[in-house]
Amino acid sequence: MLKPLFAALALTAASLAPVSAETIRVGMSGGYFPFTFTEQDKLQGFEVDFMNAIGEVTGDEIEFVTMSFSGQVGALESNRIDTIANQLTITPEREAKFVFTQPYVYDGAQVVVREGNEVGINSTDDLSGKSVAVNLGSNFEELLRGLPNAADIDIRTYESNIEQDVALGRVDAFVMDRVSTAQVIAKSPAPLEQAGQPFSEIRNALPFRNDEAGIAMRDKVDAAITTLKENGKLAEISQKWLDADVTRPAGEAAPAN
Repeated sequence: MLKPLFAALALTAASLAPVSAETIRVGMSGGYFPFTFTEQDKLQGFEVDFMNAIGEVTGDEIEFVTMSFSGQVGALESNRIDTIANQLTITPEREAKFVFTQPYVYDGAQVVVREGNEVGINSTDDLSGKSVAVNLGSNFEELLRGLPNAADIDIRTYESNIEQDVALGRVDAFVMDRVSTAQVIAKSPAPLEQAGQPFSEIRNALPFRNDEAGIAMRDKVDAAITTLKENGKLAEISQKWLDADVTRPAGEAAPAN
């Protein structure tokens, strides 16, 4: 009498299991607070929780691979990782190489200066004649070099520690995304402040290689992101790390749960 019941339970379990569970190798720097950083030898942050939540939906293993931000695109191209979770912004140049999921963070580029703003920067026009730090290979480097007054700005690229050099007065400002700069200023003892308003809206998403396997993985992960948006999990992760929901465009209402 019990055999049919066990058979039914086994069939149910099999039907709930992922069709083809696999390992998703995720590249990240581990040095971009509060999105991906290491504290007490533990890799953590928004991106870590986000990718683990995706794995819970798809049934896949998530393997984090830490490396410098500037090396992540090359690692994705050479199949050493499957995607990048490091607040990568969608740009036409990147869309020509990769296929992206839907955006999962909406943000803006923000100028940050030493507290007191003695250098007098209140807009991108004020960056002329100033030294400005930016992470090497980031979208913010592209945005700076695309400004009308870019030729008048001393743009300095960094692999890490740009906050400290601004706090110590070695450079006049740095540019990063609005939400992470707010968290850095709130949690760091370094004397820093945001200068002016964000000067560009950016949409961040996960890139995958533009081949059959990459597109299939993108589609699976994209469906998981939709689930996380609809069930409120993505907004919950955003509130945990950023004290705000930045997972949908400004003015778009959250779905009713």
